[in-house]
Amino acid sequence: MRDLTPRIVLELLAHEGLVREAYRDSTGVWTWSVGITDASGHRVYPRYKDNPQPLSHCLEVYVWLLRTRYLPQVIAAFGAYDPAEHELGAALSFHWNTGAIARASWVGRFTSGDRDGARASFLSWARPLAVAARRAREAALLFDGQWSGDGSALVYAVSKPSYHPAGGQRQDLREAVDALLSPPSASSAASPEPALAPKPATPSGGGPASRPNWFGRLFGS
Repeated sequence: MRDLTPRIVLELLAHEGLVREAYRDSTGVWTWSVGITDASGHRVYPRYKDNPQPLSHCLEVYVWLLRTRYLPQVIAAFGAYDPAEHELGAALSFHWNTGAIARASWVGRFTSGDRDGARASFLSWARPLAVAARRAREAALLFDGQWSGDGSALVYAVSKPSYHPAGGQRQDLREAVDALLSPPSASSAASPEPALAPKPATPSGGGPASRPNWFGRLFGS
């Protein structure tokens, strides 16, 4: 398995949550959608400040970044090893969260067959402590094939003037993700950056270094 599937995309979303307009994370970094910052290569601030986007655009940019920036790095780290769907999903979630797939020692142990050593190494990536529960769920997926997502994710509003996420509402995103991945063109790793959706006439709040700044930092997901 060397491409995204709806199940992989939804599993990662379940760990993350989604915010439709720009917010400040726990360190003050402007962040948007599924934990995306300017460091991802997609400009967030001021583009999405006070400018909530349709859910479809939030997901489109997220999937575009997954496919064009993160998936190739995970595939390269696995080398000749061809991961199963659950293995690829767990590795992508780990890399989106840490940005460290190229230097994580668990990868080499995993592909060489040392699953006990790989599990111990994988679970050691638990700093800050808030991500420990997430790492355990990813490990259960990687080593035991146990998916934790149900196709839904929390979608948060932005509280102002603090610009912090608030009031998460759970939404079923299976249909939206299926629609994004179903066209034949979606399999192209060279797909262009999604265009910015038009800014609404009356915006409302509605209630990392080189990687996305993970939402789990705030909520321990």
